[in-house]
Amino acid sequence: MNVTDANFPQEVLQSEVPVLVDFYADWCNPCRTASPFIDEIAEEYTGRVKVVKVNVDQDSKYAVENNVRGIPNFIVFKGGERVAQFIGWSGDTAAQIKAALDAALGATPVTTEASNS
Repeated sequence: MNVTDANFPQEVLQSEVPVLVDFYADWCNPCRTASPFIDEIAEEYTGRVKVVKVNVDQDSKYAVENNVRGIPNFIVFKGGERVAQFIGWSGDTAAQIKAALDAALGATPVTTEASNS
C-alpha cells in the first residue's frame, strides 16, 4: 500500500496495529533490491502488521519529520510512535525488521536503531 503525506497520519500514526513504513524512491537500486523482501514480510504479517510504502520524491513531509536522510529507510511505528528504524539494506536487514515487528507485536515495545550500509 502506498501512503502519501495526506493519508500518513490516518494509515500510520493512527493505526491500531504496528506499521512498517518503507521510505523509498523509484531510482534507488537498494530500494528495488529490498522491495521483494518487504513484500514477503507484508504477506507473512498480514492481519497483524500494516506494511506501507512512501515515495520520498513525491511525499517527503513525514520522511523529513522522521529524519530520513538516506534510503531505503524502514521505520516501525506502534501507537503512532517510532519504535525501530533501519537505514540501508544488507543481507540481514529483513531478519532485523522481523525481530522489530515481533517486538512491536509483544507487550513491550523495543527501541532499535540500526544502520546497514
